[in-house]
Amino acid sequence: MTGFAEAVARYYFKLLAYKDEYEVARLYTDGAFLERIREQFEGDWRLKFHLAPPLLADRDPDTDRPRKKEYGPRTIWLLRLLARMKGLRGTPLDIFGRTAERRLERQLIADYEAVVADLIAGLSHDGHALATQIAALPERIRGYGHVKERHVAAVRAEQAALLAAWRNGKEVPQAAAAE
Repeated sequence: MTGFAEAVARYYFKLLAYKDEYEVARLYTDGAFLERIREQFEGDWRLKFHLAPPLLADRDPDTDRPRKKEYGPRTIWLLRLLARMKGLRGTPLDIFGRTAERRLERQLIADYEAVVADLIAGLSHDGHALATQIAALPERIRGYGHVKERHVAAVRAEQAALLAAWRNGKEVPQAAAAE
């Protein structure tokens, strides 16, 4: 029955390792990003960042989604500063921790912990495949912002159906679960 344990380990880690603003800033400024750019491009090139900072982005009036805006090469020094501020993560001074996306990510972790606890409490040989399938659902949560929200909604709907089957002791055909 290692499939369930492996799924829990993999997807719990995935939920815990979300990329917040501090991590994105670190990835841009740790040196590897600029080195890859230098390897790929010759001559006189200029960095441009297309970002929708959570606290500064204008919203599209039709979709209410944040609009990306172009920022020039001097943005890198702001990213360096932000990367150094990662110690604020999770503290009352973490202004990004209050955004809807960060709250959603923390909620996904808490929800996953509760679901896994329920699955463990009722785990049996017969239900192992279904428990593993439920534990692997976070694999399909991808993207940022509205893209991530759409994936979360789809996963939550499927999770509800699979958990209902789990609680009723029903097997779910693999084809139906993959839709």
